[in-house]
Amino acid sequence: MAAEVKLDAIDRAILNELQRDGRLSNVELAQRVHLSPSACLRRVKQLEESGVIAQYVALVNPKAVGKQGSSYTIINLERVSPAALAAFEQAVQDSPDILDCFYVAGTNDYLIRFAYRDSEDLERMHTAVLMHLPEVARSNSMLVLRTIKKTTAFEL
Repeated sequence: MAAEVKLDAIDRAILNELQRDGRLSNVELAQRVHLSPSACLRRVKQLEESGVIAQYVALVNPKAVGKQGSSYTIINLERVSPAALAAFEQAVQDSPDILDCFYVAGTNDYLIRFAYRDSEDLERMHTAVLMHLPEVARSNSMLVLRTIKKTTAFEL
């Protein structure tokens, strides 16, 4: 696990701006956080090298690419052994349909998120993808009816 990085007010300002718009030019970012462009670039590079900035991505609107629905699915395994966990996790890594997978504490083993086009695609995800993952005993899906809040930004 990476050690926590100490952030000052300028680092937090840079991160807040980049979380709002990761495509800001260095000049625009420097203006917004009241730094010279060279000092701003140095700060951003330090944040990247320390692992605070993990990556830059484009967030795709699922509906714009035909993914009308979203499911959060609880998965319970037959066995919870190191080999079973490793096999399940590798299969999840290899599945492009699965967007997120979390190993969770409590009475369940994993929480998976995926998007789907329609009811036939949802059925395909359950029968051809999820239930074919190694060691799956049962699943319980929660289908999203409406998104109230969704963010990728951390409060700094």
